[in-house]
Amino acid sequence: MHPHLKPGPLPLSMQLAPGNQLNHFLTVEGLPYQLLHDIMDRAEQFVTLPAKQQKKAPLLRGKTVMNLFFENSTRTRVTFEIAAQRLGADVINLDIRTSSTAKGETLLDTVRNLEAMNADMFVVRHEHAGTAQFIARYSAPHISVLNAGDGRHAHPTQAMLDMFTIRQKKGAFEPLKVAIVGDVLHSRVARSQIHALTTLLTGEVRVIGPKTLIPAHIERMGVKVFHNLDEGLRDVDVVIMLRLQRERMAGALLPSEREFAKLYGLNEQRLELTKPDSIVMHPGPINRGVEIDTEVADGVRSVILEQVTNGIAVRMAVMAMIMGGNTGSAA
Repeated sequence: MHPHLKPGPLPLSMQLAPGNQLNHFLTVEGLPYQLLHDIMDRAEQFVTLPAKQQKKAPLLRGKTVMNLFFENSTRTRVTFEIAAQRLGADVINLDIRTSSTAKGETLLDTVRNLEAMNADMFVVRHEHAGTAQFIARYSAPHISVLNAGDGRHAHPTQAMLDMFTIRQKKGAFEPLKVAIVGDVLHSRVARSQIHALTTLLTGEVRVIGPKTLIPAHIERMGVKVFHNLDEGLRDVDVVIMLRLQRERMAGALLPSEREFAKLYGLNEQRLELTKPDSIVMHPGPINRGVEIDTEVADGVRSVILEQVTNGIAVRMAVMAMIMGGNTGSAA
């Protein structure tokens, strides 16, 4: 691994130009409160467009977006692709399994070759934390980088589509109690959600899970820790379930999935401990019968499919703000 390929402190100026214009979108950590609302406001413009206009808002006509997915995620890649196409951009999906990086070419050499193909934006997903930041630091000045998930570090557009969904359903963040449940230790989504929720001044953010799956000292991020699911769910407005990420686990952090489901799986009985109008979220993919029962995932309080739909609007918003400017109508 390149010695600089790690997510160190990120200067705000690396993501933002004067006037809070987005240059890159690498993490929500440290971004201003108003900018997060600006992203959601812009996404709202796309959501409320008439159906015909939603299909084509050509703000990025003539631009080229390259999806660099070094780690598989069909759903995330497709939503980025749809978002870019609806904005009128040309989209190129790089098959990393057959690319020169798989044959030994360095990451930086690959970036240089892609720059020579007149790219305007790289959407990067990689198993190693810090990769998107590394590419942003060493790419040509005219290229913007959007982080689609890097290791355990960050997944900023997922966090923002989750915030947008919460705002749609609940309005202001300040009165809310939000619980994030499950494998927080290995979840880049959870970290980005916590940064976004605390920046948006959410009333209370809880993390719930076994001690082996909760990061040490996570309280410093402004959250309350619960190891008992029933206690942690009591009177919350929003429940965000996380999947077990066994592919990132080293050693026996859990006795079994069955035991985890018994202690930390969300079922209808446990959902009754939350507020009567609470909503249930999940960044996907879902492990039905492990972290969440099918009855809850498909139930009336679930907004999981709405999260997927909102993902396109939020990614359109971020791309438009980076390459098309922060102001102006979405039409």
